[in-house]
Amino acid sequence: MNEVAEVAAPMRKNIAIRLLFTLLFVLILGMTKCLIYLTVIFQYVYLLVTLEPSEPVRGFANRLAAYAYQLIRFVTLNDNEKPFPFKPFPPELELPAEEVSFT
Repeated sequence: MNEVAEVAAPMRKNIAIRLLFTLLFVLILGMTKCLIYLTVIFQYVYLLVTLEPSEPVRGFANRLAAYAYQLIRFVTLNDNEKPFPFKPFPPELELPAEEVSFT
């Protein structure tokens, strides 16, 4: 019985540490969502003015979506690797559509 308690204590400590990281990444996910909203608003204002989407903003938004995906996987216990800033900011998961269509 004593061995079970000795094993459980470090395990609970690791769970508590993971919980703290999860809470941190939930806050970062909230900020990331706000940044996505701002990016969408900026992209549409830019599009209305120039009649063309901003390619740098499209690339940034695509990478931001990949980061949000990594955050969600970590906080939902589907990935053990901590996202940025503990590893490099993710590349695009898939390339954006070549041309934006409005039909």
